[in-house]
Amino acid sequence: MSDQPEAFYLPADDEVYEPTSATESPWDRDAQHGGPPTALLAHAIDTAVAPGMRMARISVDFLAPIPRRPARVEVTPLRPGRQVRLTEAHLIVEGQVAVTARAWHIATGPTPPVRTESAPPPPLPPEPAEQYDFDGMPDWGYGRAIEWRFTGSQDARGSAQVWTRVRIPLVAGRKLTGLTRTLIVADSANGLSATLPFDQWLSIPPTMTTTLLRHPDGDWVYMDCRTHLADDGLGLTQAALSDPAGRLGDVAQPLLIRRR
Repeated sequence: MSDQPEAFYLPADDEVYEPTSATESPWDRDAQHGGPPTALLAHAIDTAVAPGMRMARISVDFLAPIPRRPARVEVTPLRPGRQVRLTEAHLIVEGQVAVTARAWHIATGPTPPVRTESAPPPPLPPEPAEQYDFDGMPDWGYGRAIEWRFTGSQDARGSAQVWTRVRIPLVAGRKLTGLTRTLIVADSANGLSATLPFDQWLSIPPTMTTTLLRHPDGDWVYMDCRTHLADDGLGLTQAALSDPAGRLGDVAQPLLIRRR
């Protein structure tokens, strides 16, 4: 798309990043969607870990709305190790920690004698004539920065099955990795499978955990998302992640459900 910014973030200084309009949240145009900050922290953590280990799980806590302002990333090792490693990262905006992430890396090794095969997801649908507008919101930065191709009904409440492709780099001048491509879209699971109209209800995940069997090959990540609501204002979104070869992992998001 010709009107896309160069990337989700522009490098402004050493570990300081300027968010572009592609990070724009559907809830507040001055705030960031949770996907790009999650991927940015994961990228910083992954870069700090030696080769031969792969990120297997990341838990991200959104401590406040994330302003679309320059942010600094800090990475701290919590549990060094040759077989498993735990690392923490913070996204700091105007002196305040807005997002914190903890990620486990596990050392890769020889192929086990038994492997579990998973069925591939549905085929990638043809390119739609128009981009899906998410409950009448066609013009918001993050939504335009992703290509969405639904395999089921786009109007179903509480579930969604969709192929996703990130259109632009995470950071200008740096190639997207399979890890960052996955985490840019993982936090969209609750929005994709929202049970209530966006213009009337908030559905906000204060935290998200993504567990990965492997990292994807190619540009496309498939998400099979489902949202369940309790009767006291809480919800839970779960998503199964795949690529054309099969299963990638899982996403879980507890939700705050409130009328706007």
